[in-house]
Amino acid sequence: MKTRIRELRTSGGMTQQELADMVSVSSRTIISIETGRYSPSLMLAYRIARVFNISVEDLCCLEENRRLDDETDDS
Repeated sequence: MKTRIRELRTSGGMTQQELADMVSVSSRTIISIETGRYSPSLMLAYRIARVFNISVEDLCCLEENRRLDDETDDS
């Protein structure tokens, strides 16, 4: 799943460890989410979205991910 976490974190001048500490996970979790190897739980996505003051939908690029999923289903 594509997210905007890296973009938001770097534009805010925040390290992966700082974000991880703010949402009570390890920096490895943030790294895995940013590289697309792990999709955050709904609760983790909510906590991260609150840090950046945006919606979970915007954080997780839900419209874009839905389109990609629909295209994959059509193949």
